[in-house]
Amino acid sequence: MWRLYDELIAGIPSGIAVSSYNIACRWTTVVAGGNTGVAHTTHGGGPGRLHRGPLTGMALRDAAALSKSWNFLEATLGVAALNAYYNSWDRVRALPGFEAAGEPRDDIESRTEKNAFYAFRDEIAGKRVAIIGHFPHIEELIAPLCRLSILERDPVPGDYPDSACEYILPEQDYVFITGMTLVNKTLPRLLQICRDAKVSLVGPTVPLSPVLFGHGADNLSGFVCTEPERLDEAIRRGCSMEIFTGGRMVSIDGPRSGRRPG
Repeated sequence: MWRLYDELIAGIPSGIAVSSYNIACRWTTVVAGGNTGVAHTTHGGGPGRLHRGPLTGMALRDAAALSKSWNFLEATLGVAALNAYYNSWDRVRALPGFEAAGEPRDDIESRTEKNAFYAFRDEIAGKRVAIIGHFPHIEELIAPLCRLSILERDPVPGDYPDSACEYILPEQDYVFITGMTLVNKTLPRLLQICRDAKVSLVGPTVPLSPVLFGHGADNLSGFVCTEPERLDEAIRRGCSMEIFTGGRMVSIDGPRSGRRPG
């Protein structure tokens, strides 16, 4: 079950060190090699830590290994460290299957139009669709288009509990999975259950690495920081959607994507 994590960690070269990091109420960032990685701040998990002391000066690969921690706050730092390497603009736009919006304006809509929920609106019409994680405004965005099931660890009325995944996901045509599942360690199993569906990993916490295509993902819809000062300001103010003023969403299709099922 650790193979996915080990492959992501191993892909980070030596010689890169963490220069700074920030754990805020909504988002956590790790800065290394001139790039900023983001992950949704997640609390909970088991006791104990893999590392004591500050991350500043730590090898980025070692910081990324904290993604395997069962202390979810520490694992958040580890995933942000992964993203400090993989989610850089130069690296991402060189990947096959890369798509980005045109030159972004200052409005959030233009910077998030490559979000998978927008990109797949026509494709999911009339299909069986499940979403892991209750994203903002998701009912208004795609519920009228498809047969939608939302699975959530802290369900609100209308959601299924996340424990329903073993029953619901094998029956879906499309599954959208929050990147937070990498932090809480449910992602490897979720990808196994979804083998017959088209799977998109969605959100700023998703590492934009082809490694994930080898484990069952068909599409990555993630975030690249291009304006770190604006991102840092939004995070310090406890903002949620405003972080997108510091970067942009991009979409990467994997080799088996094929815009299936038909």
